[in-house]
Amino acid sequence: MFKAILLEEIQGSVTAAIRELDEKDLPEGDVTVSVEYSSLNYKDGMIINGLGNLVRNYPHVPGIDMVGTVCESQHANFRIGDQVLLTGFRFGEIRWGGFAQKARVNGDWLLPLPTGLDAKRAMGIGTAGLTAMLALMSLEEHGLRPDKGKVLITGAAGGVGSVAIALLKALGYTVTASTGRVETHPYLESLGAAAILERRILAEPSKRPLESATWAACIDSVGGSTLARVLAQMAYGGCVAAVGVAAGPKLETSVLPFLLRGVNLLGIDSVMCPMPRRQLAWQRLAKELPRSKLDSITGVVTLNNLVEYARDILGGGVRGRIVVDVNG
Repeated sequence: MFKAILLEEIQGSVTAAIRELDEKDLPEGDVTVSVEYSSLNYKDGMIINGLGNLVRNYPHVPGIDMVGTVCESQHANFRIGDQVLLTGFRFGEIRWGGFAQKARVNGDWLLPLPTGLDAKRAMGIGTAGLTAMLALMSLEEHGLRPDKGKVLITGAAGGVGSVAIALLKALGYTVTASTGRVETHPYLESLGAAAILERRILAEPSKRPLESATWAACIDSVGGSTLARVLAQMAYGGCVAAVGVAAGPKLETSVLPFLLRGVNLLGIDSVMCPMPRRQLAWQRLAKELPRSKLDSITGVVTLNNLVEYARDILGGGVRGRIVVDVNG
């Protein structure tokens, strides 16, 4: 028997509670993992609160990340005792996820725990940190270097934003953080933000298709009118890595930033990202993300108070990264 957060749908309403499950309840897979930690992401908040139609079948165990130790394996690449992590591949969405003490998965989705990371820090990174690194890699492939100019991070106090600021600062970039939470300004400055821009300024729809060329690059977690405004402010040849839709998926903009300034809008997907690129991103995170900064952005909760935090993350009430100790 093991504990898990179990979601059930009753008359169209999704409820979440801690349940005792049997290993025979686990889905099919060739590797069974004793889970040590998971993490709370914005998508987890949506799933636990029954939003977005992300879950197809109930009952369901959520949690899009996990790290743990292999306890059973029929997969050629993994043996009992191996430490592994999993993010993406619809884990926690259409497949049972990591908010549980046990998980059974397809071994092809697993990565060995990267050298230099322990289990807790790996989940301090999680999907959010992986997304931040994938965004940086894409920006670099389109020519971004520290001497190119200022990099804007929207939704800066969230998980992706927090990791992105710490990572970019460590690599020598000049970062501007955009947030609507005044109380997070000292936190963002401690991570390496050189300047802070109020969210409302970017959230107001632009009155012109092109504004003053300000940013060499941007990692955008917000979408909507914020993304449209940022595109109008990009410098010549600048790139925006779009990673989230906190303000909604609709984008009303002009083609002029693309045609007159050669701006690039780059889509970042961490769910089905090919394994070689995923491995490279994790290797870089293990090497380049400062441990002290990662620890400073990470809080820990247990299954007992996870549902409360899953509500808070949707309303912008969670700062940085939340690790879930499934055995706590």
